[in-house]
Amino acid sequence: MSFPILQQYLARLADPAEARSPSSLWLDAAGRAHGRFFNCTMTSVFHPIRELDSGSAVACEGLARGLSAEDEGLSLWRLLENAASDDESVELDRLCRMLHAINFFRQPDCERLDLHLNVHGRLLSAVSSNHGHAFRRILDALELPVARIVLQLPPTTPQQNWLLGYVADNYRRNGFRFAVHAGSVQEGLALLERVRPDVIRCDARTARDWQGLARLLSAAAGRDTRIVFHHAEGAAALGGLHAIAELAGVQPLAQGHALDLPRAALPAQSVREAA
Repeated sequence: MSFPILQQYLARLADPAEARSPSSLWLDAAGRAHGRFFNCTMTSVFHPIRELDSGSAVACEGLARGLSAEDEGLSLWRLLENAASDDESVELDRLCRMLHAINFFRQPDCERLDLHLNVHGRLLSAVSSNHGHAFRRILDALELPVARIVLQLPPTTPQQNWLLGYVADNYRRNGFRFAVHAGSVQEGLALLERVRPDVIRCDARTARDWQGLARLLSAAAGRDTRIVFHHAEGAAALGGLHAIAELAGVQPLAQGHALDLPRAALPAQSVREAA
């Protein structure tokens, strides 16, 4: 590991005296960080994002899960999103991102990967200004590389276009790259023009307009924006993505259970090694 300040912080979390304190973070015997929010215990799993053609892992999406020995615990957000207030949701969102960053950068294989982190929808309107500043301060304190993190913004309505642009500009000023969700080819092209994202996420389950998606892939490549097709859940979905890539002459990124399941450990270099 090449992050000495993070090592020192992990050593404090592993201290038995720290484990008895009311801290919301602690380490288990294997060195994996866990967090507590209200009466829920959570940890991190990572879902790989791979190059479609080579199968090489280039990034992981950090996901919060209720603590489970099989890495298959329930999504914490599904348990709490209808009960927590805006302030509590912001606190949980920041705790999750800190937890994922710790669990990601403590692993040696992180050196070759980026970390994608979700931003919950409530955070967009609940935080009044300077989005990303609080998380940037945490990363700077632990001397973790902001440039290796992509913040995934939630889907928005047309009425929230101004808010999306405002938040995106804040994240960019704080040194983060960011991803947006596109529900259609037209929305993806509009987002490409309006907010200039680093990544556009498209749902592989609805990737039926192959010609349109090929145009989006080509346009994104011209702007140095990557397209990630998530929810690639079977051979048919992967076959469609290969067809789109052939039409575009551009290779997208892919993520889904057809390639990997989310796990606590970071992935093997290639999908063949993961299998």
